[in-house]
Amino acid sequence: MMNSFMLLLSPQFLFMGLVALAVFATVLTVAMPVLSRERASGRMKVMATERDKMRAERLAELAAEKNRGKLRHQPKGYMQQIVDALNLQKIFEPDDLRDKLKMAGLRGQTPVVAFLFFRLAMPIIMFVGAMFYLFVVRSQEMVPIIKIGISLGAAYLGLFLPSVFLSNLIQRRQTVVGRAFPDALDLLLICVQAGMSVEAAFAKVSQEVSDQSIELAEELSLTTAELSYLPERRQAFENLAKRIGLPAVKATCTSLIQAERYGTPVGQALRVMAKENRDIRMAEAEKKAAALPPKLTVPMIVFFLPVLFVVILGPAIVRVMRME
Repeated sequence: MMNSFMLLLSPQFLFMGLVALAVFATVLTVAMPVLSRERASGRMKVMATERDKMRAERLAELAAEKNRGKLRHQPKGYMQQIVDALNLQKIFEPDDLRDKLKMAGLRGQTPVVAFLFFRLAMPIIMFVGAMFYLFVVRSQEMVPIIKIGISLGAAYLGLFLPSVFLSNLIQRRQTVVGRAFPDALDLLLICVQAGMSVEAAFAKVSQEVSDQSIELAEELSLTTAELSYLPERRQAFENLAKRIGLPAVKATCTSLIQAERYGTPVGQALRVMAKENRDIRMAEAEKKAAALPPKLTVPMIVFFLPVLFVVILGPAIVRVMRME
């Protein structure tokens, strides 16, 4: 027992132990980068598999929406034939028509054909309707020349009705998207800070925000598909800003483009833009709240004050009438 203990404390054994420890440390130092590289390669393969899976699911969703007729429709025959026969695209189609239709959520060739067709048809419909009303329904109240003038004015008004309808659609869609966009930015910031890629973050947010705004979820889904297949992310962000058209969305997309170009953290840019959009939404709410008192003045004068006077002066009037 004593000899074994003395053998462990001998210089030769200690030297051999130190040499073995040095060899093990050397082997571990050489092997660690290889193991780390293999682990990183495995993680990259997993990420590639997940990305391919996400792309396949997104393509399946877009194909299903296409089959349901939500994204693209085939132009109707008679409208397309009339537009092509009269060459209405050169006459009525403005330069920014397709961009406005995308802002209204109308994509594909069918909305363009329908818009051009109604730009031609609405003046005719308004003219015929005004003539029927003035010459048949109210035939004895005006002279014919005035009726014809009013009908021509109605036809001229009908020329602008499709543009007014399109502007109302754009404004309504922008209002819905603007209300949900700050919350979507907060969710996007959480996803990016959790370590998700930009594509995965957009896909996740598009699913979560669909209950609040279907329009915004649709735009984020399209952006996810564009981020996966376009050669540059900048183009996908620019398309998102162009499709929505809100200043807040344009500023956010510009920040993402700059972060992508200069290598700054995306989370920092999203944090700044999320705070700014929350402040903008709060300022709009405070503005609406401050505008309530002037708006309530007329209803109070018309509806509340007469009732108040009746309640206050009613008993006195009844007493005076009884005294007489």
